[in-house]
Amino acid sequence: MSPLQVAVLGAGNWGTTLAALAGANGHATRLWTRDAAQAAEVNLRRTNRKTGLTLELPAQVRATASLEEALAGAELVIAAVPSQAFREVMAAASAWLEPHHALVHGTKGLELGTHARMSEIVRAETAVRQLGAVAGPNLAAEVSAGLPAATVAASPFPRVVGLVRRALSSPRLMVFESRDVLGVELCGALKNVVAIAAGMADEMRVGENAKAFLITRGMIELTRLGFAMGAQPETMSGLAGIGDLMVTCTSRRSRNHRVGVALARGETLEAALQALGMVAEGVYASVAARQLALEQGVELPLFERIDRVLHEGLHPREALEQLMGLEAGRDVPRLKARAASSLARAG
Repeated sequence: MSPLQVAVLGAGNWGTTLAALAGANGHATRLWTRDAAQAAEVNLRRTNRKTGLTLELPAQVRATASLEEALAGAELVIAAVPSQAFREVMAAASAWLEPHHALVHGTKGLELGTHARMSEIVRAETAVRQLGAVAGPNLAAEVSAGLPAATVAASPFPRVVGLVRRALSSPRLMVFESRDVLGVELCGALKNVVAIAAGMADEMRVGENAKAFLITRGMIELTRLGFAMGAQPETMSGLAGIGDLMVTCTSRRSRNHRVGVALARGETLEAALQALGMVAEGVYASVAARQLALEQGVELPLFERIDRVLHEGLHPREALEQLMGLEAGRDVPRLKARAASSLARAG
């Protein structure tokens, strides 16, 4: 079987890791970045120091600052661009993206204002229709170091899943299949909000019981909103759901966890993000989650309070006290879904 032509858009931690995986599998991989100096470093030194990763990129990976060059002849396009820049990049790439392209994204976020998922943005801005999402417990530093991991390729198109498996599967990375793009995208975005809560709990030293309580209630709220929007509830119990939630909430490598820790220390959100030096998607996803909950008519008490901590100045300890003061209802409530099928809304 001949090597694939793969284009990876976005040279951050995850985009660089995905490009390295595809290149290591022998596929001709072009890694797009806005930064010409970053592209030159990749091509000359085989490193990408801006990401903080220590991996050496395979010779099959070539970086470029030209979207046209990155997309020329690509059979599989992988977008790993931060959510708030995603629409701009897709609009710019649309001149070279055609209906025959297979495109997946690895962006775990929602667009501010529109609450759009990344697959919705792809459909709105480009001619691509065969698309999907890649998500799971995938800390870039561990995957790039070759530690064992697994991810989910979600798409209603078997061709797309097949191409992702060819590009990324290895003895150290298992690629599972899903058709629930909606559920995978919501899990990927909303678990980041729960991770902020987990970081706060760790810094406040409220105990493992309290942390487990917050993570569990976060999973229930995520499932409640996702089901109301048409996602398949079993997706939340898989790698993209509980799997990604576990690693994001417990790992000190997690950007969102680190934001939660900083806020509980008394730092401002601006200072926490400046020190992080990278995007923490939960900061934006909390706003979208709160507004989506209003639209769907579901209650998300944990998500609401995390959003208030982030954007309204509520102190983390006060947020926890408010949660503890709520009436304890059913542990696992019955889910109420809208009539629309999840497959019809899967992207």
